[in-house]
Amino acid sequence: MTQTLLDTPRHPGRSERGSESDSSLDEIAQEKQNALVTTLGHHGKDLDNSASPKRWKSFWTAFRHLAHLTPKQVDDFMASYVIYNLDWSDEKQMTESLGPNYQEKVGDCLKSYYGVLNHLCALGDVEKMYIPPWMSPKCNVLENQILYERSIAQDIGLGTGKKVLDLGCGRGRVAAHMAQHTGAQVTGLNIDPNQIEQAKTFNQERGLQNTFVTQDFNDLPLPFADESFDAFYQIQAMSLCKDLPALFREIFRVVKPGSKISLLDWVSLPDYDASNPEHAELMRRVKPLIGAVGTPTQESLEAALKVAGFEVVRSENASLDGLQAPLIDTVDIYFRTLRQAILALVKVHVLPRHFKTLINRLCLDGQAFVKMDRMRLATTSYSIIAQKPKA
Repeated sequence: MTQTLLDTPRHPGRSERGSESDSSLDEIAQEKQNALVTTLGHHGKDLDNSASPKRWKSFWTAFRHLAHLTPKQVDDFMASYVIYNLDWSDEKQMTESLGPNYQEKVGDCLKSYYGVLNHLCALGDVEKMYIPPWMSPKCNVLENQILYERSIAQDIGLGTGKKVLDLGCGRGRVAAHMAQHTGAQVTGLNIDPNQIEQAKTFNQERGLQNTFVTQDFNDLPLPFADESFDAFYQIQAMSLCKDLPALFREIFRVVKPGSKISLLDWVSLPDYDASNPEHAELMRRVKPLIGAVGTPTQESLEAALKVAGFEVVRSENASLDGLQAPLIDTVDIYFRTLRQAILALVKVHVLPRHFKTLINRLCLDGQAFVKMDRMRLATTSYSIIAQKPKA
């Protein structure tokens, strides 16, 4: 049943709201109950039947995929981390490290990286492959994702029949949630064909009319006609963008006059000082963990939007008190616990040795991320709402 979010209170990260919405939390509880009833009604045959899927099916699907990785896939995944020691802003270093076709090389690395990472993330409570803003202390990671996605829907005015572009759509879980709860039709775009195929299957199984396109969003123009969409959103993808003004001009072109867009992204904050050795070391450790090639700031994102023609409506950290650390820590503790179990199983030859390589890389530097967040040097929960002027 289609459910509108227009009456859902906005997220509580902004000071004027004070505390989380009890009605939103009640809706999440009801979703869980409905999903359980549906599952029992199918006698357990479909354990993954909602936009917030049952964790066990996702866990075992990801586990089986990882168990059958080839040595080349493992090597390519590990080699892909080279791009996170670089930054789009330093073209000389990019060229010296990757060659003159560095943009193409980054794209190849991202395909290798996400071809494995999305399955590693699915082993834990990051089904949608992003740590959301901390919006309610009563909620876990997945529930905070639901709250945040509902706030997007309200902020950009989604509703029945609206067409919305999701850039960096991952495995299509956010798109499914948006469509199921607003009646909107989502078009997702992502560089990784593996994730696109998963997105198509996931949405088709739910009878959703969402569509998905494989393309690197650094390869412009975007494959859409002028004024195709009523709205746009992206979640933590902009650090992968080489030329922000160029991409925002394309988004400006494909959305209709008056459309609103939502960005949630990684930014370095004003307290970050690149000349401070501790800050620089934390940045070096955190960028590979979150998959950030560039290091935008609030100011650089806003400036690029304005150059493209957008008007910035709101710009702020979406987390409670500007901190994601409670959620980051939860995810880190889970994966470090999982790591110990995997290492034990590898040691007794129950699991292939490459599981050790993968889980060690995934679990590296989680606490550096927590520390950087608590020091307010950077965040992955910076939110901007902008609008294309009305005709």
